[in-house]
Amino acid sequence: MLVTINLAVLLAIIIILRLRRRTQARSRFDEKLTVAIVLVFGVLIAPTAFGQGNLDVVVQVMQGVSQSGR
Repeated sequence: MLVTINLAVLLAIIIILRLRRRTQARSRFDEKLTVAIVLVFGVLIAPTAFGQGNLDVVVQVMQGVSQSGR
């Protein structure tokens, strides 16, 4: 029996576990590693339907914010 796991799902779990820690307990290296993991996660989900949906939502929000500032 072969068990496979999606790398994006694994990174999402790691991100959630890392962000649950208290801010005071994090070192600079720890924060840099979290940022790197989040960037890799973003690259992995960007071409998926979920990533495109997130992009559409962010674009709509930004357009609404820029129009309300006029």
